[in-house]
Amino acid sequence: MEKIAIIGKPNVGKSSLFNRLLRERDAIVSDEAGTTRDVKRRVVSIGEREVELIDTGGLEERDELFAKVRRKSLETAKEADIILYMVDGKRLPDEEDRKLLHQLQRLGKPLALVVNKIDNDRDEERVWEFYSFGIDPIFPISVSHNRKIGKLLDWIASKLPPKTTLQLEEDEELDLESFLASQEEGGGEEDHQIHVAILGRVNVGKSSLLNALLKEERSIVSEQAGTTIDTVDETIPYGEWLLTFVDTAGIRRRGKIVGLEKYALNRTQKMLERADLALLVLDASQGITEQDERIGGLIDRYKLGAIIVLNKWDIAQKSYEEMVKEVRDRFKYLSFAPIITVSAKTRKRVDRLYDLIVRVYRNYSQWIPTSQLNKVIQEAQLRHPIPALHGKPVKILYASQYATKPPKISLVMNRPEGLHFTYKRYLTNQLREHFDLEGTPVILNPKKRGERETEEGGEG
Repeated sequence: MEKIAIIGKPNVGKSSLFNRLLRERDAIVSDEAGTTRDVKRRVVSIGEREVELIDTGGLEERDELFAKVRRKSLETAKEADIILYMVDGKRLPDEEDRKLLHQLQRLGKPLALVVNKIDNDRDEERVWEFYSFGIDPIFPISVSHNRKIGKLLDWIASKLPPKTTLQLEEDEELDLESFLASQEEGGGEEDHQIHVAILGRVNVGKSSLLNALLKEERSIVSEQAGTTIDTVDETIPYGEWLLTFVDTAGIRRRGKIVGLEKYALNRTQKMLERADLALLVLDASQGITEQDERIGGLIDRYKLGAIIVLNKWDIAQKSYEEMVKEVRDRFKYLSFAPIITVSAKTRKRVDRLYDLIVRVYRNYSQWIPTSQLNKVIQEAQLRHPIPALHGKPVKILYASQYATKPPKISLVMNRPEGLHFTYKRYLTNQLREHFDLEGTPVILNPKKRGERETEEGGEG
């Protein structure tokens, strides 16, 4: 798939163009310089082709963080097939843009100069000043007014190779009938794509962990708090699986969330609605804070599969036993989550996360056979009968699973209002003893025969 990189200095409209071509508001847009820091990638259709569109951070070197952003953006230009260099048409051409353009020209790739903020015909008179750069072609556009973007798209389409028959990597023609048949064999339940959110407060090492998992410097890492503003996601193959990791913005205490971080928090919450499981990253060198507990509460709220990652274990201040005890005491609502110690910086034990993610996802998306489910529930009632309600017996007639991600189970009862949350907790523990449910919450919904299932259950 061809890659198209949007390059330029801060505040020229790169993210706005990215959103316009994507036809949705994906990248965060702000008047604040340096809003985009990490590289953002999305697949879009241009003409008859699908391409990977890449939004990059602004090319500026005001401090250590911006220098890293600039370096990452220029590295991205090298891997792209087509480069769109964007400038602000309301400003005069400057020497820095000229140098950067000529540096990109030497890559020998299709390169266009995109002059943004040309909102009307009068503004277009200023475009002639940019011909002094010696770059051709030049596209005067206005992203905010959706002006003359069609010509830019036509040029991009002309630089893309023609659409060919779908082929395998070895250039063997793909047998679509065999491919579709192979997808049907599994019953359509297992889609083999896992969306993993990386959650944590600022500076616990989320971006470092993403880079370690991807085995490349994908996300910008800096000692400066709040380096990651927008969500950053990347997909890698692992065996038969596709793992999509999403590095979210570090979450501060609510009173300290200002400016762009409010957008980032909203993006994180929307992303959690689409995630399957979360890696809750904790800083083993500093211990657990109240903010860590609040962030863990997001996993509980969205009913995600969970893995607790103790990062910076190479400089941990407590023993493993002490740390695990503290985690279990502070995160009682995530008692089902496995705990793993890693060092994202040295990449020690990070490789163990892949198998753990797959195992947790299988548990998160599993169907429990109805006969086995009912056997466990009935034996649990015989062992400890449900307390009566106002002197009347309370019984579970039968149980059935009605959904996955996470497993959701209906408990059809004669008096569902009589099922106390402590008994639901007991039933959940019985299910965990008989089935592999590590890493996933379990939703139990008591109801009368014929009632619809609700999402108000839980583990008690």
